[in-house]
Amino acid sequence: MDGIEIVKALASKGYMVEPDALDALGRDPDPGILDRLVSGLDPSALTVTRDDVARSLRAGNIAEQTARKPALRILSDITNNSTCIGDYDEFVGYFRDRYGRLGDMMRHRISARPIESIKKKGFSRGEKSEVAVIGMVSDVRDTANGNRLVELEDRTGSMGVLISKDKDFFDSPLLLDEVVGVSGTVKEGGLLMASGVIYPDVPNTNVPRRSDEPAAVALISDVHIGSNTFLEDPWMRFIDWLNGDSDAHHDLASRLKYVVVAGDMVDGIGVYPGQEKELHIADVYDQYRKAAEYFDQFPRHLKIVIAPGNHDAVRQAEPQPALPEEVRRMFRHPNVTFAGNPSAVEMEGVRLLIYHGRSLDDLVSNLPGASYSKPEKAMAELLKRRHLSPIYGGKVMIAPEAKDHFVIDPLPDIMHSGHVHTVGVCRYRGVTLVNSGTWQSQTDFQKRMNIQPDPARIPIVDLQNGDVKIVDFGE
Repeated sequence: MDGIEIVKALASKGYMVEPDALDALGRDPDPGILDRLVSGLDPSALTVTRDDVARSLRAGNIAEQTARKPALRILSDITNNSTCIGDYDEFVGYFRDRYGRLGDMMRHRISARPIESIKKKGFSRGEKSEVAVIGMVSDVRDTANGNRLVELEDRTGSMGVLISKDKDFFDSPLLLDEVVGVSGTVKEGGLLMASGVIYPDVPNTNVPRRSDEPAAVALISDVHIGSNTFLEDPWMRFIDWLNGDSDAHHDLASRLKYVVVAGDMVDGIGVYPGQEKELHIADVYDQYRKAAEYFDQFPRHLKIVIAPGNHDAVRQAEPQPALPEEVRRMFRHPNVTFAGNPSAVEMEGVRLLIYHGRSLDDLVSNLPGASYSKPEKAMAELLKRRHLSPIYGGKVMIAPEAKDHFVIDPLPDIMHSGHVHTVGVCRYRGVTLVNSGTWQSQTDFQKRMNIQPDPARIPIVDLQNGDVKIVDFGE
């Protein structure tokens, strides 16, 4: 639109325009600039000024940014993107993707060489040069004199690494199939004597994102609707609190904008032998219908994200897609978003990584010091390795997708898991780690395993400052 057209358009609405303002309008290609400008003018104004145009341009930029970045959006999710059928070549590609992406995180910190090049350059003859390699751990065992012997693999070959018991990093455990960097010297015979081990890890310089506006998210998981140990009374107290029908923590409830469910919303069917004896609702679809009734009582302004777990009606192999369409249609709440496991979402500019947490079973079994009572410590070990399920062949069944969806990249600001039925919160290098407990009392299985659940306690994360408050609905 040229200057004459702009003058005529404004004159038809009863306004004159200053030369500087006309010049600014002529340079703006937005066809909606005049409508936005006029709608924002003071009704008593007679002349459009340069400041009026500047305000209109700022409003347009804000509107564009808002449209481009909604308050809630999914960043990564396997749903509708799964391509694997489980053949050999897919597993090879899956592990190569893991190795490549985790290796790239460490290459700028060490000058790593391929294992094949180390062997070819005569190091096996006992040269005493310092070398570094990045590899995937294929075996770990202790020697007769108390040292640790590790087998590392990369795309070119494999080599042995000896970690002496007198090294200060000896107590840092290594897990099968994780990717690490090792520096050291090669002895005669090709054994690498380790002088250091590095992990992909979170940079020390990591600065978490925060919301510009007041906002909070309630993190829940393992509701287990349908089980005869589901705690309905505390759950209903939680719903009352969401709706403002409780005086407790009223200020916190008023800032709440999101609720995220990290799996096991229902108890499911046939998940373990004899489960049918422990069910209050015996049909899985009836379990979801009851869940939908509960969630329909949540305030309409809340945005809800629901991801599956190992008790939900999706494939057991991970990554898991979102709940099936026939289940999603049961939910009438207008602001429910269904995502996969794992998945990453952004809310108010803050990144949240959702993972149900089945791999925590493997860490408790294989990582010294890991326990069900302190799940946040195990979560920190996963973050250190930048991988949600490093051990292959354990409790987690892996679907060999072309991309390893368990690699933690980009870094989240909050990592949310469940599965173990205990609440745990900590901060690791700027990332807030939360395990959100359960809404189920102690099961027979947990009694046999001496696992004490931590039910009806909800971590609430303030997205503006990262603080976490745990609200107890058990009493």
